[in-house]
Amino acid sequence: MQAYEFSHRLLEWFDHHGRKHLPWQIERNPYRVWVSEIMLQQTQVTTVIPYFNRFMARFPDVSSLAGAELIDVTDHWAGLGYYARARHLHLAAKALSHQYAGEFPSTLDALQSLPGIGRSTAGAILSLGLNQRAAILDGNVKRVLCRFAGIEGWPGGTGIISRLWELSESLTPILRVADYNQAMMDLGAMVCTRNKPTCENCPLKADCEARATRRTHIIPTPRPKRDMPSRQSFLLVMRNPNDEIFLETRPPTGIWANLKSFPEFDSLDELEAWCTQQGHQTQQMTVLPQRRHTFSHYHLDFTAVICPVNNSNTVSENLQSGWFAPRDVRSLPAPIRTLLAELDPQIADSS
Repeated sequence: MQAYEFSHRLLEWFDHHGRKHLPWQIERNPYRVWVSEIMLQQTQVTTVIPYFNRFMARFPDVSSLAGAELIDVTDHWAGLGYYARARHLHLAAKALSHQYAGEFPSTLDALQSLPGIGRSTAGAILSLGLNQRAAILDGNVKRVLCRFAGIEGWPGGTGIISRLWELSESLTPILRVADYNQAMMDLGAMVCTRNKPTCENCPLKADCEARATRRTHIIPTPRPKRDMPSRQSFLLVMRNPNDEIFLETRPPTGIWANLKSFPEFDSLDELEAWCTQQGHQTQQMTVLPQRRHTFSHYHLDFTAVICPVNNSNTVSENLQSGWFAPRDVRSLPAPIRTLLAELDPQIADSS
């Protein structure tokens, strides 16, 4: 199939079936495209929508994001996961403000020099935000191209990714490039899905190699399995007579950077020793069943330990620690918020 025929069929499908009313498609500009693309990495559209709307209400443009405190940015990101994305957004906004007067540069190289912006995100900003011809290659596009061309092998591998970029570049049209790239993402999200693709609804079905050879269930090839290391920690849950909880602000780097969480210890003995030093009665502690939260590179097995306290004299080396009313706390990592919601239903009501 010629490139023109490929894009023609896809755009015709998009005109009838594509998504055109997502929040970042309304009053579309490079900033809104950029934020949505970063949020959509590793995250479903339905999850992103409320976060995007709240983020835009607080940070409507580059200057407002660049001028904000990082803790404010991560507070509006809390629960979305992969918090390095929020830190990179903040850093990139500062760079845009200082180097480009708050405007987005119009070349791939310049965009890719900004924190957190890779080749596909840069292509999305150029095509969707600035209407320039630029290819993209997010997860949905990879799946469509792998199946259409019958490309086996993990799409994240060096050789496969190079081949996919060549194919994406060759198929991307000059005209209606924004609609085309949106159509590629929509096709992957709505028709050429990871499981049980609805091939009968695909505008490319007549020339799809994976469909013709009945390999849609094995293409694209899954990522090779790898052994994930695990780390164990103990989280101390304290509530004072005023019904407040004790939280510490995590360091500016590492997991859950700048978010609030419970004091964390490497062992139960270390936790109990700290409580004893603070004058809390460890005899009344309740140890909850262990939970697992999986990050991209390891498992965190954490155990929550509930310790009732009779005073608010707890002292921590963390200068941003303190007692907080549960309903007032927003900047909690998702697994911590889930844990706290189970212990206190008003948390779920306020999230």
